[in-house]
Amino acid sequence: MNKVIRIKDIAEKANVSTGTVDRVLHNRGRVAEDVRQRVLQIAEELNYKPNILARALVNNKTYQVAALIPDPAFDSYWKAPQEGIEKAEEELQQYGMRVSQFCFDPFSAESFVKEAEKLAAKPFDGILVAPVFYRQSLAHFSKWKRQGIPFVLFNTHIPNYEPLMYIGQDSYQSGFLAAKLLHYGNKENASFVVAHIEEDVANSSHLISKEQGFVDYFVTQELESKYNVVQIDVQSGGKQSITQQLDKLFKDTPDIRGVFVTNSKAHIMADYLAQKKLQQVHLVGYDLIEENLAHLNTNRINFLINQNPKGQGYWGIQGLADHLIFKKKNNPIKYLPLDIITKENLHYYIEADQ
Repeated sequence: MNKVIRIKDIAEKANVSTGTVDRVLHNRGRVAEDVRQRVLQIAEELNYKPNILARALVNNKTYQVAALIPDPAFDSYWKAPQEGIEKAEEELQQYGMRVSQFCFDPFSAESFVKEAEKLAAKPFDGILVAPVFYRQSLAHFSKWKRQGIPFVLFNTHIPNYEPLMYIGQDSYQSGFLAAKLLHYGNKENASFVVAHIEEDVANSSHLISKEQGFVDYFVTQELESKYNVVQIDVQSGGKQSITQQLDKLFKDTPDIRGVFVTNSKAHIMADYLAQKKLQQVHLVGYDLIEENLAHLNTNRINFLINQNPKGQGYWGIQGLADHLIFKKKNNPIKYLPLDIITKENLHYYIEADQ
């Protein structure tokens, strides 16, 4: 087995004290330049790797992190990210990581602002946030940046404000993939629908990216003359209101053969298609929530794109730990795979998430 190189080994070979080596390796205190260069060269020759886990354990520092996330009580999709956050905190508690959750109504920008202001009243070493309200998020990004607080985004990527990192899918590519799936299922001239259900689309940059990816698939394949892409924002207001909106859509566009739902609400469209017996319409959506899985298993939903929401929460907290505790350099983007789920492979993903 390879010998573990210690600071003592470097000190002996460089003919200096262990304290001098420690100051050089951790860039603290004054050391003559020729000595510093000699220590660094020997450390490299010996392939020295610091034991960052042991260092973190003896550090005795508590790291306070805030998670500004949608409340699962309003939308069950957000239960998985919350579970991921809690799993990461449990694993990292021994290194001093503590996570405070600030949960907002994902359908209320006012609720987001209120929780963000609550967060601002306390000192935090880092922040994990799902910036589902684009406009309301920007002012807080600017403030955190001025204060030097690292923040990690998940679910929605807003790169202009230089977050520490983003965890999630490439929204544009997932829209492109959805178009490809629907195209493969229908080679005849037809209309396809991009449906944003119960969302403030103008304030949701990730949904706009998904729609753009969907449209661009047909442009890049030079299929615009064969396939018509229709966009609809289905507003909440109860089942009757949603039915009326969809009735109008299918009346105005009778040749619809595929629908892409850009969020976790594909089950609402599936309910409608089943009620109206529109078996010729293929349906692609997102997320392994119970309502969607029921329709996937009865073939009313043809494909679900798994966004790995639990992983988004988990890796978001791990990213902050790498920066704050372990002093690792973060990659600015951690894209999660675009997993295509059918009823045939569903159980593998359900078992893996237990």
